Amino acid sequence: MILYKKLPEYLLGKYQLIGTVTFSVLVAIIFLNIYIPFSDTAWFELGESGTFLTTIAYGMTIIVMLIASRMLMYKTKRFWTMNYLSYIIWCGVEILFTCLLYAWFTIEFIMHGNGDFMEIFRHSLISGVIALGVPYIIAGMYFAIIDKDKTIKLLNYEHIVTDEPPKPESQKTKITLFDNSGTLKLSLSPDNLYYIESDDNYIKVWYTDSKGEMKQYMLRCRLKTVEEDFRNSGLVRCNRKFIVNIKKVSMLRKENDGYVLDLANENIPPLPVTKTYTDAVLSHFTDESPLLEPIDD
Repeated sequence: MILYKKLPEYLLGKYQLIGTVTFSVLVAIIFLNIYIPFSDTAWFELGESGTFLTTIAYGMTIIVMLIASRMLMYKTKRFWTMNYLSYIIWCGVEILFTCLLYAWFTIEFIMHGNGDFMEIFRHSLISGVIALGVPYIIAGMYFAIIDKDKTIKLLNYEHIVTDEPPKPESQKTKITLFDNSGTLKLSLSPDNLYYIESDDNYIKVWYTDSKGEMKQYMLRCRLKTVEEDFRNSGLVRCNRKFIVNIKKVSMLRKENDGYVLDLANENIPPLPVTKTYTDAVLSHFTDESPLLEPIDD
């Protein structure tokens, strides 16, 4: 069920979280200004009005609360794997708290202790879902589209400059590499790719050119993005720093500290397999695996 699937990394990035809060606040301000004439409990006003200071105080409180909530979400992703359901609940709690705070401000500062708290809360909950819930959804869809445009994908390209002379069989599928701005940087055959190495916010792609010489290509991209986009393919994460092309593995060895992968190039040092990724790597070394093919020397 999709609700229990891991939340995509692009929704938990620092800039994505900041962008979500900024966009949601702007949409909420526009919506509330349109909504005020149609509500009996709306009191937001700017300028010389008597509720100006209350409006500013409430607005700043909500902004600080949302920023703190998203910062906490960003910090906890290192210790807790968030799925779609927990993300929806988290957003729902933000909306709920916003509406409760609005009802309290209304009773205390606008009605001076007189008023039906639950009635005001009920009205604010409806507007809160629209004012914050809708921009949350739009922001998520936007970042999903951007992520697909700027990350590494397996796509079909027929008329681009590649690392080898055109071959009918190799033209069907290329590993195409994009930087964070969405610009195509490199396209190569899966038969030429050996492994991808993480280097802070960059990745190093190790491959052989048409002459069989080992080359390195660096571009700005996260290794985590590569892992997610090439899931269920021959590119497998073996530790925090490397993603290996299973087709280029000549030997899987068991040592005292764990498994080690030897690649079909003597100039490449063995790549260790850490416990976190052992099962994922071993799943490709079965008789049923379609990814295991003889390596041509």
